[in-house]
Amino acid sequence: AQPDCKKIFFENLSGAGKAIAVLTSGGDAQGMNAAVRAVVRMGLYVGAKVYFIHEGYQGMVDGGENIEEATWESVSSMLQVGGTVIGSARCKEFRTHEGRLKAAHNLVQHGITNLCVIGGDGSLTGANLFREEWSGLLGELVEQGLIKADSVEKYSALHIVGMVGSIDNDFCGTDMTIGTDSALHRIIEVVDAIMTTAQSHQRTFVLEVMGRHCGYLALVSALACGADWVLIPEMPPEDGWEDKMCQKLSATRSRGTRLNIIIVAEGAIDRHGKPITSGFVKDLVVKRLGFDTRVTILGHVQRGGTPSAFDRILASRMGVEAVFALLETTANTPACVVSLCGNQSVRLPLMECVQMTQEVQKAMDEKRFEEAVKLRGRYDWNNPMYQILFPQSNFNVAVLNVGAPAAGMNAAVRSAVRVGISEGHKMFAVSDGFEGFSKGQIKEIKWADVGGWTGQGGSLLGTKRTLPAKHTEKIAEQMRKHNINALLIVGGFEAFLSLLELLMARGKYAEFCVPMVMVPATVSNNVPGSDLSIGADTALNAITTTCDRIKQSASGTKRRVFIIETMGGYCGYLASVAGLAAGADAAYIYEEPFDIRDLQANVEHLTEKMKTSIQRGLVLRNENCNDNYTTDFIYQLYSEEGRGVFDSRKNVLGHMQQGGAPSPFDRNFGTKISAKAMQWVTKKLGETFRQGRVFANSEDSCCLLGMRRRALVFQPVVQLKDETDFVHRIPKEQWWLKLRPLMKILAKYKTSYDVSDSGQLEHVVRNRPKESDASVAM
Repeated sequence: AQPDCKKIFFENLSGAGKAIAVLTSGGDAQGMNAAVRAVVRMGLYVGAKVYFIHEGYQGMVDGGENIEEATWESVSSMLQVGGTVIGSARCKEFRTHEGRLKAAHNLVQHGITNLCVIGGDGSLTGANLFREEWSGLLGELVEQGLIKADSVEKYSALHIVGMVGSIDNDFCGTDMTIGTDSALHRIIEVVDAIMTTAQSHQRTFVLEVMGRHCGYLALVSALACGADWVLIPEMPPEDGWEDKMCQKLSATRSRGTRLNIIIVAEGAIDRHGKPITSGFVKDLVVKRLGFDTRVTILGHVQRGGTPSAFDRILASRMGVEAVFALLETTANTPACVVSLCGNQSVRLPLMECVQMTQEVQKAMDEKRFEEAVKLRGRYDWNNPMYQILFPQSNFNVAVLNVGAPAAGMNAAVRSAVRVGISEGHKMFAVSDGFEGFSKGQIKEIKWADVGGWTGQGGSLLGTKRTLPAKHTEKIAEQMRKHNINALLIVGGFEAFLSLLELLMARGKYAEFCVPMVMVPATVSNNVPGSDLSIGADTALNAITTTCDRIKQSASGTKRRVFIIETMGGYCGYLASVAGLAAGADAAYIYEEPFDIRDLQANVEHLTEKMKTSIQRGLVLRNENCNDNYTTDFIYQLYSEEGRGVFDSRKNVLGHMQQGGAPSPFDRNFGTKISAKAMQWVTKKLGETFRQGRVFANSEDSCCLLGMRRRALVFQPVVQLKDETDFVHRIPKEQWWLKLRPLMKILAKYKTSYDVSDSGQLEHVVRNRPKESDASVAM
């Protein structure tokens, strides 16, 4: 079954007769290969010729074997490979007019007038200059007799689309660049390992991470691991920071903590422009406090390794969007860069983004740091987690987990507790969800109690699926006993149902007439009102990593197809998006009904692919996609029909998808969304406090906070009822279904593709809406 497409791709965008070249330039970044793969396969899909340009601009200048026509099979098995398989190099010659003349000659020889450039701001600036000079370069080539005069008209315009590959996330105009999330994975893996040895020896560790001009990696990794101090170039500390930092470290140790983590960006400076090195910070701590201190410089470890699921999906979406942009461009269309805002692809004028990126550096050079931060546009500097204060006392707020465990829940609870305390509230932790609530398993939770929670998987508070309806009287009694003035619930679909039940109970129990907010946390990502849920990214990484290993197990053996069952209930998010990230050939889900004819067509398609150079196939099945076409049935069908061509294996991933340490995305998403929820609670408590008590009885005092396209939005749960399929516990409309045709296209199926929601050329917005979140994107 195909989605109801407003536009059928072939009818609107044909690449017949066009030639597209893709190159990676500058530094490498994990996920670049996924972008290259997407450009090649989507380009071939629409009938264009696609070329690799090896070794970046150097290959374009040198020509010859460096410009190679790409085939469908030439990008197989690239998704899980880090770096860039087509090579990247810095090219001084391309910066000269003569070098660009050679490059133009080589492109014309292959009929290439569409360039997809994956690199940083320097690479993209060079591409734009090349585009502006194009007609003049062709004229020179005619004068020199290197090309014919009619070539000037035939190849009159060069079209450029850029994608930013940079682990630093230092390019203005996009929330996330390709490679950033994977770099955060490497950093967090190191920090998690270091924290165990630091705790054993009561040590302080100073970690230096990349970021000469941009502190994103340092800032977000500090947030993800609960670091004690962070130093970044955009926001140098005030004079006297040394005393404040040492006081903070000393206070942390005096509360019983056995370790300290300080994260330093390699480009960190003080207010006078003097570098703050990791060595300087170490010497400072040893001299002032006498703590046993070690320095770890992560270096190029951050660039290496396999790309995360997030980067594979981001790069795949951007690569496809880049092909759309190239096919839609005209002679008057400015060179654009494909960017990400929230959960949506956008196209921005390349030079507007480059100029703003350069403005940031200029502001920093001139010590206008506040302006530099504002121009970055990406950091949520008002997020209370970045600048926590110590508390007094005001309202009582309870926080609890409801539903199944999800990685990142603990980060969300930690954030809620510390932000609540910083805003003057007394925080209460409820153990074992509403079941524990009814039994009085409630106790005050303090600042130090949530130390080290960010990197812990599962639910340290304990969580149950029990709904409150059966226990409303006892829960109301506990609310009254502990004088609970607000509730923050972290959980999945059960948490959503719980809020609806508590809302209904307000008529009978005044204790529930308090502000209540839910933060979505479930690996299934099936909560209405939110594109993303805490825990889903970690589950995706677990599935993707497992798929990589399973496919690798067949390396060098005979042809083999793997049938893998994923979790998700009736929601096909994990199967579909993991299928895109792992390069699956098919993904069976409940939302897209299928029958035996579809299964047969998939088997035949895979058989044809296996007869060529493809050695491994991957098929994912959502656990509840069909009562009769079980994982065993599909395995047996593929085994029988593939006999003589390939053999089959099956694997049920089970609860490993719920376990493990949370990914950097889930740590940060949980931290930020929960902090925002607590700010909402504080605001609502102020609005509803009358005559010595809190009384909130309106629909908008019982909300779900979710990511919707570009923004985090508070939505009354009662208004989400019409958007919900309660029988199957899924939203009626799910954004990720539009990615399914993309997965099929990249697996060589002929299918329709909806381009109605593709990015449109916009202008750079200097001040993003406050709701737009930096690292919340998929």
